[in-house]
Amino acid sequence: MTGLDALADQEGWHVEGFAARVHYKGEGDRYAVEYYEPSDCVLYWKVKGDGETAVPVGRDTVPDPLRERVRIDLDAAGIDPDVEGRSL
Repeated sequence: MTGLDALADQEGWHVEGFAARVHYKGEGDRYAVEYYEPSDCVLYWKVKGDGETAVPVGRDTVPDPLRERVRIDLDAAGIDPDVEGRSL
């Protein structure tokens, strides 16, 4: 089983090709979180109120509980959770 397959087993995660995505709601904001296996990185997107528009955001703007949840999910999938904090 690959890391993506295991990540798909985590609550809310969906795999498409070489990437996995999950949507979270936190502190009144909505986020899409993407993990890309080939580059071993995590991207955060803030989803606008219409649910159709998303803009990339820096991880320093993402609530800590959400970032911790992403690290926990990555670790449970056998992916190094330190990739969550990796600069792009």
